[in-house]
Amino acid sequence: MQVAQKRLAKKTNQIVLYLLVGGLVFRSFIAFWLYPSFDEAYYYIYSLHLDWSYFDHPFLVAFSTGLGPWLTGNVSQFTIRFGALILHTGSLVFLYLTSLKLFSAKAATLTLAIATITPIYILAFGTLALPDNPLMFFWSASLYCAVCEFFKQDEGLAFVKYVPSYRLTIISVLVGLACLSKYHGFILGFGLVGFCLTSKQHRSVFRSPWTWLGAGLFLLTISPILFWNIQHDWVSFRFQSERAVPKVGYNFLNVLLVCLVGIGYLFPTIGFPLWRVTLTTTINQVTQLFSQKLIDTDCKEYKEYQNLKKVFILWLSLPLIFGFNLIGGYRQILPAWSMPGFWGATLLLGQQAVIWYNRSQYSVRRWLIGTGIVVSAILLFVLLHITTGILQKPGNFTILGGLVAPQNDPSSTELIDIQQIRRGFAESSVLRDALKNSSFIFTNRYYYGGLIAMALHPISNLPITCFDIGYDIRGFAFWSKPNQWLGKDALYITTEAFTTRKDLMTSYKSHFNNFNEIAKVPIKRGGVVVNNIYIYQANNLLKSYPRAYGI
Repeated sequence: MQVAQKRLAKKTNQIVLYLLVGGLVFRSFIAFWLYPSFDEAYYYIYSLHLDWSYFDHPFLVAFSTGLGPWLTGNVSQFTIRFGALILHTGSLVFLYLTSLKLFSAKAATLTLAIATITPIYILAFGTLALPDNPLMFFWSASLYCAVCEFFKQDEGLAFVKYVPSYRLTIISVLVGLACLSKYHGFILGFGLVGFCLTSKQHRSVFRSPWTWLGAGLFLLTISPILFWNIQHDWVSFRFQSERAVPKVGYNFLNVLLVCLVGIGYLFPTIGFPLWRVTLTTTINQVTQLFSQKLIDTDCKEYKEYQNLKKVFILWLSLPLIFGFNLIGGYRQILPAWSMPGFWGATLLLGQQAVIWYNRSQYSVRRWLIGTGIVVSAILLFVLLHITTGILQKPGNFTILGGLVAPQNDPSSTELIDIQQIRRGFAESSVLRDALKNSSFIFTNRYYYGGLIAMALHPISNLPITCFDIGYDIRGFAFWSKPNQWLGKDALYITTEAFTTRKDLMTSYKSHFNNFNEIAKVPIKRGGVVVNNIYIYQANNLLKSYPRAYGI
């Protein structure tokens, strides 16, 4: 019996290792070839302006994005994603350990498999350089630590009556670090407090000195956010809170659309079961709540103890899942905003998969392996198109004669190969001289600033700012002063789409003594020019460019 258990444990460990290493290799391949997105490049700018916090996010994304460039001295799409690759591997480990602690080794392995093959987890949490990388690492670490604190089990089916411990201080710090990653971390704290309030045996948390020590450590941990916002009129909190305030009427069809889009990003074979398990579990727990079978109990029975685990997961999942989907009824939301909630709910799906596995091992294996193969194939196909233009018309590598013109393809207009920009500047004497004779660089959209900064490393270290006629300059409002470059010469760099904007050109010409195009760098894909980077010489800034904040 012991020999069989050891063999099973060894096989399980091998599967876990294969999933972690295989997932890391696959994500590394994407990270190496995929051009940087607007947001990633913008967060790279964070790492050039280290501060206590930033206009739109706390500061840990600056460290996760800057880690690779700082270690290697090289700035590329891969190096800015190095932190994401490492942190997500850690997140997967913590998710596995949480399921192992809550349920079983089989549930933990299935949970890990589901999380490893879910496309939005692969990209948003584990590949792209986003605030979600450190958020999910500390979110997952908080989950594991909270489970170790709240569910202390003995041998067999018995359980240990809950007594608050020092772990509450660790949880407080981890939640604070999640808040320093992204403001979603405050919702994590809300979920933990909500769970303790609704679980009779865990209400003793609020009488424990460890809790109040933890509260102090939490405030100390998030003090960089508070310190920066006190200095800047609480602009970050105002910016984020305004997003939650309805400005138009409510549309329930948009809520349905947001749900369906989220299922698409999760992938239907994961998204639909995940929603089903989450809703079923929620309904069951609410039913038991009203029948007084769960909440007002000392958890003396094993079944009730298991249900309490599900309540714990729901408290950390539903606020985000339902909250952001409902917000989608009156404003556009990004799919990744609700995904930390689904990340927690993946624990429920992993446990449910054990039931399915016991009924039919073949069906579960076919489900997971089939989903993994299809998701991998789709991601690699999209990556191949982005880098070589296999669906582009015209192009040297097109299949079936091509399907979409470059100007109508977001992958060619919104994803830019920074290596081509770098070569264009390095090979042009006109542009090299223009860099030497300029005091700063500006662009018309905040997200272009990061791409320019990445492309020009190590050719130039000129400061970069944003002059946006709509005044949406994000962090650039705090990385410079309005009158900092009065009387100075600059380079204006933008993409082809904005060269026909007469309002932009008129605005810039009125702010500089001279404003003339000096060069353009073609961006090619599949041997065909799909975009152009235009460079203008702007001489003698006559007056400060207007901005809505950071004055």
